Amino acid sequence: MDTDSFTVAAALLPEYLGQHVLLSMSAIALGATVSLPLGIACARSRAFRGPILGAAGVLQTIPGLALLALFYPILLALSSVTERAFGWRIPALGFVPALLALSVYSMLPILRNTVTGLLTLDPNVTMAARAVGMTPWQSLKLVEVPLAAPVIMSGIRIAAVWVIGTATLSTPVGQASLGNYIFTGLQTENWSFVLFGCVAAGLLALTVDRLLALAETGFARRSRRRIIAAVVSTFAIVACAISPLFAVGTPALVIGAKNFNEQYTLGALLAHRLDVAGFPSVQRNNLGSTIIFHALAANDIDLYVDYSGTLWANELHRDDTVPRQKMLDEISSWLRSKYGIRDLGPLGFENAYVLAMPKEKVRALGVRTLADLQSRASQMKIGGDYEFFSRPEWASVVDKYHLYFKAKRTYQPTFMYRALRDGDVDIIAAFSSDGRIAEYNLALLSDPKSALPAYDAILLLAPRHARDQRLPAALKPLIGHIHLPLMQRANSMVDRDKRAPDDVARWLDKQIPR
Repeated sequence: MDTDSFTVAAALLPEYLGQHVLLSMSAIALGATVSLPLGIACARSRAFRGPILGAAGVLQTIPGLALLALFYPILLALSSVTERAFGWRIPALGFVPALLALSVYSMLPILRNTVTGLLTLDPNVTMAARAVGMTPWQSLKLVEVPLAAPVIMSGIRIAAVWVIGTATLSTPVGQASLGNYIFTGLQTENWSFVLFGCVAAGLLALTVDRLLALAETGFARRSRRRIIAAVVSTFAIVACAISPLFAVGTPALVIGAKNFNEQYTLGALLAHRLDVAGFPSVQRNNLGSTIIFHALAANDIDLYVDYSGTLWANELHRDDTVPRQKMLDEISSWLRSKYGIRDLGPLGFENAYVLAMPKEKVRALGVRTLADLQSRASQMKIGGDYEFFSRPEWASVVDKYHLYFKAKRTYQPTFMYRALRDGDVDIIAAFSSDGRIAEYNLALLSDPKSALPAYDAILLLAPRHARDQRLPAALKPLIGHIHLPLMQRANSMVDRDKRAPDDVARWLDKQIPR
């Protein structure tokens, strides 16, 4: 790991580790609180046991990232209900959905081990307890649970390791964790960040596992000293890890960003501008387009940069093509009237989806437009980011040009360009402001039927800032002053030169008037 990357990673560790520990320990505690009574009930009732263990097993088969993502729309719907009924909202982004998903994920091993521990006790022990006059509750509390405790603790150990590992996937739902290192490192090809996040998560899991193992042996050997040592050590580590999160200070503005390099740089640029103006801020990166928009509308984040074409297709559900300024005006009016979102205006550049191919292949095939692909698409493989093939823009391209490719493959944006270079795909849905277009010597195919709308970068503020004057004043100098060549150069510095988005944001900040 190079020195600069290590320094940056170490500076972020208190927040990421604290958030990871708080989330993981809360999920394990909540999962155990629900699972232990259920496990006891399952051990007591065969009819109850099958459905509960079956349901827990089914939930366990859902991939961790999918389970995390599923709780977001559920909480978003509940939030609307509670706001109408009681005037308050359930947070749909960040800690709450991650907590609920991870708690569910922790339940199966605790349930199974609780049932196993209780059902495998020597029947003579329970008969003796009843013989001396114990009630079923007394037998459970004083005899059965203490004897089954080592097996139950083994289940909690397994759950803890699972939860700590899976918590790294909470980044896309807006919850900071050690996964921030991994997601950001993959996107920026900063392998030092990826390694740092993996090692930190691994060490945390190993430490917690060893402490719970100490408690497990304490229960097995009836050693109160071991149990107390495990409990005290665990609480001490958790307290030290999460203490930085509770430092008293001015509430920070939350800056959202999607999951590609340009968004990281723009998020860091907004943070620098706010810092100069005296606004503390935190960044929540790697959010999907739908999640980030609805998080802003719900005041779960305070500001972010979106793109007019994305809003036009995804949120307004429009597939028609209108003049660029008319689109901007209609979007701004719709945001204000429906959600109270404040549109500060376009930054000055467009980051549009464009279909791109290597220039030598374009020349060899003689294609210049999307229409030229119609007779060749069935022999070609196309690559896109995680969203493109499910977006209305792609449906519009297929509808207007009748393009049916041999295969569609999705990639992290960084890997998508490499896949094109290495021949894994023949064409990709690239981004017009991306510095890698020049780096990889790509040609952009024109769109004569205007299937793809304009994608002006626009700065949005959450509804709670609708009447704020100081915040817009700090950000207004950005409006109209980030032109396409400047953004392409900034993107190239991250993509090609492997500079950190924070460093590039500081450079970009110096190019823009205050």
